[in-house]
Amino acid sequence: MEDALSGAADRSSRVSVREAGADDFDAIVALYRQLHPNDPVLEHGEDRAVLDEILRTPWLTLFVLEADGHVLATTYLNIVPNMSRSASPYAVIENVVVDEVHRGTGLGKVIMTATLDAAWAAGCYKAMLLTGSTSTSTHAFYRACGFSPDEKAAYLARPPIRR
Repeated sequence: MEDALSGAADRSSRVSVREAGADDFDAIVALYRQLHPNDPVLEHGEDRAVLDEILRTPWLTLFVLEADGHVLATTYLNIVPNMSRSASPYAVIENVVVDEVHRGTGLGKVIMTATLDAAWAAGCYKAMLLTGSTSTSTHAFYRACGFSPDEKAAYLARPPIRR
């Protein structure tokens, strides 16, 4: 992951990207709160159980970017086995979050570069992500990371509301 660190804007701090561990739970939840502030707080440990499952599943990787001992960003890389494209897997990247105080400093580019490097190292022939953001800067960020909004159309389905 060190190669991805060359683009970090803030050289005064030590920046590293690594796979998350169980001790990163609180920091990751805090970042997710910034991403989805209206999500309910889970009080029975469901989120910690999911983190444990992610950490023990080989094709799922939760990355964190740490600077001076603080987790400031996260991404979630899903490697999906695939029978087409010469049986090459593809990647789905989710939950890209940089702490709101540190947005625009280059840290997002650092963690996204590391995440894509991991996808390419796993033999993925493509990486995809969706964003619900309508922010011009968010879309410019993803384009700067190498994503194209023009190659495919995305569709989203949600389960029906049960009463």
